[in-house]
Amino acid sequence: MRGEQFTGMLSLVVMVSVCRLCWEFSGRRSSGGEQGLDRASVGGSTPSAAVNPEAIELTPQQKAWAEKAVQKYAEAQEKKWRRWNEAMFERK
Repeated sequence: MRGEQFTGMLSLVVMVSVCRLCWEFSGRRSSGGEQGLDRASVGGSTPSAAVNPEAIELTPQQKAWAEKAVQKYAEAQEKKWRRWNEAMFERK
């Protein structure tokens, strides 16, 4: 009984895999508007920003926040690596 169930499930998985492969390789293209949305959601940015990241204009406040965030991140990383180094090599 279990062998028959396994065989049935295995054939189902193979059929689904073949269908998925056919769908992937079919080259199905969506319309231009939908394709732009897909690229933006996958890439996480609009196509123009992906080509030129400087195309995004930040306000002075946003620039200040970004600089502060980078500084805090660098300090946190330095602290993390100092602790790791002490834990690994400077045991007492």
